Amino acid sequence: IFLGALAFSFFAKGFSGSYMKSMSTQIERRFEISSSVVGIIDGSFEIGNLMVMILVSYLGSKVHRPKVIAAGCLIMSFGTFLSVMPHFLMGRNQIYHGYFSPHCSKGIISFLLQISSSESCFQKCKYVFPTGCEKVASSYLWIFVLMGNLLCGIGEAPIMPLGMSYVDDFSKEENSAFYIGNKLISCGMVGPTLGFLLGSFCANLWVDVGMVDLESLTINPKDTRWVGAWWLGLVICGAVSFLASLPFWFLPYSLPKEGDEKNLNNPQSRFGLNTQLSFPDFLPTLKKLLGNPVFLVYLLLTILQYNSMVGLITFETKFMEQQFNVSVSRAIFLIGVILLPITILGMFLGGFIIKKFKLHITGMAKFGCATFIAAYLLNLLYFTCDCEVLQVAGLTVSYSGFFIVFS
Repeated sequence: IFLGALAFSFFAKGFSGSYMKSMSTQIERRFEISSSVVGIIDGSFEIGNLMVMILVSYLGSKVHRPKVIAAGCLIMSFGTFLSVMPHFLMGRNQIYHGYFSPHCSKGIISFLLQISSSESCFQKCKYVFPTGCEKVASSYLWIFVLMGNLLCGIGEAPIMPLGMSYVDDFSKEENSAFYIGNKLISCGMVGPTLGFLLGSFCANLWVDVGMVDLESLTINPKDTRWVGAWWLGLVICGAVSFLASLPFWFLPYSLPKEGDEKNLNNPQSRFGLNTQLSFPDFLPTLKKLLGNPVFLVYLLLTILQYNSMVGLITFETKFMEQQFNVSVSRAIFLIGVILLPITILGMFLGGFIIKKFKLHITGMAKFGCATFIAAYLLNLLYFTCDCEVLQVAGLTVSYSGFFIVFS
């Protein structure tokens, strides 16, 4: 029962997190903010995670772990609903409201609105604003989204460390990797897949769906002025996170050791940390753990892996839209149905191989090293895919006045 509940919580956090990343372009357009601000909003999740991660990990053995996970899921749900609030406070979306800074003259704005009114122009070309016509935020209600994402990061913090330690404490050593790899992480990766698919669906809906006559709209999802219903999926994500919290309230503090149902005591973790670790012993124990070469290498590899993955997932949709002239909804759909299922397959095979060949720490480290090297060599193939450098006025050739760059 605990494995099923934890797998669903992994699904919930992956579902919510991937949907939020898929809506970065829609949030940027709705609040008329820069990509750097979107990056700050996206990074607030990791900031919230780091704020409590060490504390949660340290107190994990001293608290009721299932109930702490339940509280984390509730915080995630509250943070998601907080992110939705700006939609109901801002009113209906105005396509050009607040887009240009006060430095733009009325003549410049009139010209830009005139060329942008042509649907064919938006589909076939990109126009560049003159200096001084920067995009300015139409509202600072995006801070609600930032704070909501911060709370989601705080709520997500206890799920993985406490859930995995709970499984590791009460399962057989040879089954632990299989449970974590195949059942938990693989099931959890279904969440990002469905999250991106939901993002693709919501990106095709107008932001004020249900409030305006869609037949009266003169733009479509391929138009750069289109703002999808970013808020709708967040309501669903918040409800899923709330449901994920419910089973944990009814689970016990400890379980019998797998294969030894008579032992109801909480065992020591196989990582060598005493479950009754006192605060004065915490820093020396942490120093000893960081001195473990296998753990340190794994930590560094994980940092590098997530560093590349987060940046790729966050801005890939925007890159595909601008580079390949596809709608945001289609770009999100392609990520959800191609990249993530392959990731799920890799995680499933990894856990299966570890269980099949009964790999221990050294064997798993060698196996991980081999797969990382193979992935690195395959990534070098990206350098063979290059595009023709276009002549861009003001960047590769000189220009004067206004210009249009045709793709």
